[in-house]
Amino acid sequence: MQSDTPPDIDSAEGVSTRGLDFIRQIVVEDRQAGKNEGRVHTRFPPEPNGYLHIGHAKAICLAFGLADEHDGLCNLRMDDTNPTTESVEYVRAIKDDVRWLGFDWGDRFFYASDYFDQLHAFAVQLVEAGRAYVCDLRGPDVGEYRGMWNRPGRNSPYRDRSVEENLDLFARMRAGEFEDGSRTLRAKIDMASPNMNMRDPTIYRIRRVPHYRTGDAWCIYPMYDFTHPLSDALEGITHSLCTLEFEDHRPLYDWFLRNIDVPCQPRQIEFARLNLSHTVLSKRKLLQLVEQGHVAGWDDPRMPTIVGFRRRGYTPEAVRDFCDRIGIAKANSIVSVAQLEDAVRQDLNKRALRVMGVLRPLKLVIENYPEGQVEQVEAVNNPEDESMGSREVPFSRELYIERTDFHEDPPKKYFRLAPGREVRLRYAYFITCREVVKDPQTGEVIELRCTYDPETRGGYAPDGRKVRGTIHWVSAAHAVEAEVRLYDHLFATINPEDVDEGGDYTDALNPASLETLRGCRVEPSLAGAQAGSRYQFERQGYVCVDPDSTKDRLVINRTVTLRDTWAKIEKARAGRQ
Repeated sequence: MQSDTPPDIDSAEGVSTRGLDFIRQIVVEDRQAGKNEGRVHTRFPPEPNGYLHIGHAKAICLAFGLADEHDGLCNLRMDDTNPTTESVEYVRAIKDDVRWLGFDWGDRFFYASDYFDQLHAFAVQLVEAGRAYVCDLRGPDVGEYRGMWNRPGRNSPYRDRSVEENLDLFARMRAGEFEDGSRTLRAKIDMASPNMNMRDPTIYRIRRVPHYRTGDAWCIYPMYDFTHPLSDALEGITHSLCTLEFEDHRPLYDWFLRNIDVPCQPRQIEFARLNLSHTVLSKRKLLQLVEQGHVAGWDDPRMPTIVGFRRRGYTPEAVRDFCDRIGIAKANSIVSVAQLEDAVRQDLNKRALRVMGVLRPLKLVIENYPEGQVEQVEAVNNPEDESMGSREVPFSRELYIERTDFHEDPPKKYFRLAPGREVRLRYAYFITCREVVKDPQTGEVIELRCTYDPETRGGYAPDGRKVRGTIHWVSAAHAVEAEVRLYDHLFATINPEDVDEGGDYTDALNPASLETLRGCRVEPSLAGAQAGSRYQFERQGYVCVDPDSTKDRLVINRTVTLRDTWAKIEKARAGRQ
């Protein structure tokens, strides 16, 4: 009898695999087959040697999201086996970033260093089984014996030591009898394997460096490829999600699980890492940018770090939406940063308060407006959400407008203010420019003299006449002075790592990635705004109050422009080629 259940439906749970990415399909199929008693238990295992970036955000969303979808669990684990680069600072930052993205690991926060005793015992187990040996090869000799991808390796002259000798030497390594680099413990697999990772990989190395958690308790440390699968197994992980660079490591991952007595057999699945245009996503290179002073720190708003995005004004919702949009793939590719910025725009469009800010102020005097008079005009807080209400903005005789909103000799299709032209002041009145005042020394326009039509309050004419230009403004007497930092892409090319021979990725740094404007003016509602507060400067872009702000100093970061100007630039460049 033919089943009524479609072939892409898990009949036991009613879970469809149609439209799922390949990882989610695997998980559904594993549950359907009864693997791991139907459990789904994932983990996010960063090494605490730097701050997390947008590529990690993709992995976090996948690991925690997959667990949530199946009422499973997700651990947060610090894979801290390299004491030379790891610190408590990075651990704290990682925890903060995962929380900021909206995920919770509950009571399942672990360190690989929690397992140092157990990992050592596993290594002894391999030695006792004749599957590991102490090797005295050093430096260049290790590479020579290892061979190349097109040439098999040779067995180490120390490969056939007896179990008893290996146990003794490994114990003496543990006791600190040998100098750094003089001996390693290696797995005994196959020096002729076409997979270089299987050519007797190192399990332990001697390194007399204090660990930020265990101090001087250890002078030998396990390698990542040994630690990772065994930590997964000890934690009961069912699906170990990694990026594609670990695909060639999977046979080694499985070898350790098969040859050591562990309580669980996790399944490693690889997916394409995120490569984002106009940036680099290597922690080593990001650290170089910080150390060499190309950026102000890990939280510089130009950095692709999560803490940098937070300071720039991105929301966790926008980052998660971006990760959902790009999906999970099996092949590496470069994702345009425009997709991330679009996700940010769409999210902030719904939640950001609209305010008026003038970045390059030009004074405007309304000559027929009564001196000393101030009135409050009503301004909408967010046209996308009526529940956010409105606010009152002070209007007076002397205003500031954007310098680019005036042109003495306007080109065609320029509809903003010009001599003799009438425009609308947002939420206020129609005005007409009557006179232009210039600096007698430089000829620069320093002031505009205008008149207003008092019958047009609210920005509409009772006689029905129309104007084509609407500009924003702030009252000169009430405006708050601000420093505005205009951030752009850190790199000027799509792929900064695609450099000419002898070049360096820093050669592609964008010299215009930061422009700092001082003496800007913003409406008084921003006085005392808290760091992290997000707004839309009308006609300018989305902004965020920077932590550098104080009671007497307002610092604002541009989060993203209202439109994707870079996409237009790249399109124009492509058309010229």
